Amino acid sequence: MKRKVLISSGGSGGHIIPASVFYDHLKEDFDVLFLFDKRGSNFINKDNFNYKIIESPRLSVNPFKIPVIFINFFISIIKSIFLIKNNNIDILIGTGGYMSIPVSIAAKLLGIKIYLFEPNLVLGRANKFLIRYCSRIFCYSKEIFNFPKKYEKKIYLIDHILRKNIYKSNNIEKKEIKDKINLLIIGGSQGAKFFNDNLKKSVIEIAKKYKIKVYHQASSIDLMDLRTFYKNNQIENEIFDFKENIFEYIKEANIAITRSGASTLSELAFLNVPFIAIPYKFAKDNHQLENALYYEKKDCCWILKEETFDQNILTTLLLNIIEDKESYLSKKKNLENFFTKNKWKNINEKIINCLNEN
Repeated sequence: MKRKVLISSGGSGGHIIPASVFYDHLKEDFDVLFLFDKRGSNFINKDNFNYKIIESPRLSVNPFKIPVIFINFFISIIKSIFLIKNNNIDILIGTGGYMSIPVSIAAKLLGIKIYLFEPNLVLGRANKFLIRYCSRIFCYSKEIFNFPKKYEKKIYLIDHILRKNIYKSNNIEKKEIKDKINLLIIGGSQGAKFFNDNLKKSVIEIAKKYKIKVYHQASSIDLMDLRTFYKNNQIENEIFDFKENIFEYIKEANIAITRSGASTLSELAFLNVPFIAIPYKFAKDNHQLENALYYEKKDCCWILKEETFDQNILTTLLLNIIEDKESYLSKKKNLENFFTKNKWKNINEKIINCLNEN
């Protein structure tokens, strides 16, 4: 009989997409149940998973709501206990987010083995709290900020986990900037209004000099405004939201401007698309900047900080990339070398071997 694994995910794309990848890695060898809240259901096709939706406790800085938060948190633990017992769960995998805390506490109380996943270069707050309870934590690097030294032996290194379809996309021809610029703009799972408001001038300036097509990912509320902008400026474009398979657009791009979520950067890097990272300045513990610096140190990207962002600087950088391709081609080569050994089968074996450890 297959052992039963519960994968618990937070509600953002940065949590639920890696969780869905773990699901695909484990579904042949384990009986897997996917747990997320209503927000998380926006980022995946639920028909592909055995899942349950759970209400997650809402956090608030309002001191008058603290008693209610604690009550709801306690209720979430009780609900999680019943869910784990009723589904005979043997193993819990948490991919971060505050929703993972009550589920993990319930698993600890029931003696269930807990595994965590940290894709960022800064240990998330939920994982920092839960690290004491877990057997192992899957990470891409041992150099993680805020990671308690006494728990370093729990780190289990794996290559960057990627959605399975991306490996098929990697067989396509690696596009370079030649006759046409295919610019991909990625605002992340929440969409980046900052991008929508501040990249237009640079796009217009590039379009004056070069043939360009823009693939622009944004939140659903901004789609109409962006379509109007590109139409009025006669710029070829495809506008889409985060719900769609973004790698279908990544494989068409030869340069990208992006936020710095771990999954997005991994997919861009694997598909050999050099990128300009503009980390979200309000990301918790500044983890997006650290994610971007990880690639910059390997000479795989450029970084512009949102705090000091200037449209003229972005325009100049884009023109330099297009006109002087030495830096661009160097980064493409470094990205290609960086992911040479990343294979679905290798990662699959490592994850399963870890879960089978005594």
